[in-house]
Amino acid sequence: MSVIESLPLFPLTSHLFPGGRLPLRIFEPRYLRMVKESFGREHAFAMCMLDPKGDKQSNTHIWPLATLVRVVDFDALDDGMLGITVEGTQKIEILTIDTEIDGLRLGRVRPVENWSHQPLPERFSPLREKLAQIYEDYPDLGSLYPTPQWQDAAWLAQRWLEVVPLEAGQKQRLWTSDPDQTLSLLDQLVQNQ
Repeated sequence: MSVIESLPLFPLTSHLFPGGRLPLRIFEPRYLRMVKESFGREHAFAMCMLDPKGDKQSNTHIWPLATLVRVVDFDALDDGMLGITVEGTQKIEILTIDTEIDGLRLGRVRPVENWSHQPLPERFSPLREKLAQIYEDYPDLGSLYPTPQWQDAAWLAQRWLEVVPLEAGQKQRLWTSDPDQTLSLLDQLVQNQ
């Protein structure tokens, strides 16, 4: 990816981080166009977090940190929609947003360093076990990760950020820290549930 590039933005209430996978149902014409045009690019588009306090007209309803994704699977669904599965590849920062005539948003983005792989400290074993249980209880979610990276603190922290019910602003702040800090805060949250 170049230092600054213009890419389609896909704002969503679900959150996806590098290494994560997410199935999507695409039906709006602007997003069908986005997916069709993405097949010629290394990075399909950017998954963005929504800010409910932001304004759609001025595009402040999209948080600045997002995830570049690539399409890893697609299928025409029985209901006529397009089903795709995307995988997060790179953390990015959205610098500016423009809206095209059909409502598709394009962002000028730059890459931000992904969390590096690091061994999972033993004190976070309960978080690993709880997430493994969630994946077992929800096999559609667990099946997205045939080879989970349970011993990687960055992978585990980002998978927890995808499933924990926190507002997007809190997830943005946690994503700017490091995996160890994030896991510490998530561990406190999960223990208090």
